[in-house]
Amino acid sequence: MACEICGGTGWKIVEKAGFSAAERCQCAKVSFAAQAWASARIPPNYQNDSLDNFILPKPEGNPIHYNAMAGTLVAVRNYAKLFPAVEKPGLLLAGDPGTGKTHLAVAALRILIENGHEGRFYDYQHLLDKIRASYDAASGDSDKEAYQEALECEILLLDDLGAHRVTEWVEDIVTSIITYRCNHNKALIATTNLPDPDMGGAPIPRAGLTPGQMEYRTTLAERIGSRARSRLFEMCRIVKMPKVGDYRIAQR
Repeated sequence: MACEICGGTGWKIVEKAGFSAAERCQCAKVSFAAQAWASARIPPNYQNDSLDNFILPKPEGNPIHYNAMAGTLVAVRNYAKLFPAVEKPGLLLAGDPGTGKTHLAVAALRILIENGHEGRFYDYQHLLDKIRASYDAASGDSDKEAYQEALECEILLLDDLGAHRVTEWVEDIVTSIITYRCNHNKALIATTNLPDPDMGGAPIPRAGLTPGQMEYRTTLAERIGSRARSRLFEMCRIVKMPKVGDYRIAQR
């Protein structure tokens, strides 16, 4: 059925300061958002993720965890609501597995799409596989377009950044994508499980080791290269997820 306000044209006439003007009708905004969400290719497991259904720990159970997660939620909400009028165009969510990083990243992208922007979701491993497959003459169109889409799409959501053993080829590809997006002021929302000294990822003692011995985890820079890491920190607001255990399992 045609919209009762605009008659299906997508535009409505409004009066401003004594003059008539045309502006986009709400029905057109809703239609655009629905199409943009479908084009974002969010995996089914995250299709319904939003800031509204991100469950915080019970404050009476652990007020420290509650306050920490509430602060993280506010940081992500502010980024999404203020975009593109933000200091840095990107958002990097870093922390242990199961702390809700992907949920928050998808929730942020949802708000951006509702506000008229477009984005693409890529699992880091899957993106690299598609780009590698594109070198095969028999590869499909989607494989050939993956690299260009990662460069040019308005907002790129890159989940599980660094979840691939480092090779010279991987480092070159990741550096190319992040550098291009940084240089062209294109938004990147990324999640990573990898530690970094500038995100409080210092080595920690491990049970069973001799006194004074430390456990060293592979760092973000070691997985994506120092150049990509430098550009990533230049273009992204860093949100460190609090250590609340496996939050994904706790919610279930």
